[in-house]
Amino acid sequence: MQTFALKAPVEFIELNKLLKVMHWVGTGGEAHVHIDSGMVKVNGQVETRKRRKLLPGDWVEFSGRSVQIEGYV
Repeated sequence: MQTFALKAPVEFIELNKLLKVMHWVGTGGEAHVHIDSGMVKVNGQVETRKRRKLLPGDWVEFSGRSVQIEGYV
């Protein structure tokens, strides 16, 4: 499992942006398609909210990969 550390003063990252930052998708549109299709899980549950706010402790699964959100650096 990879980790993604939030950088102060940012309190969260949106799900669609995380997929792009992790280079799991190439565009925001591609992220939206995968999220809408139910291919992304947050904390073990299918998540269809594109702008779901991810907080420290949340973890995301997509296409055989996973990442956990860490607190501020």
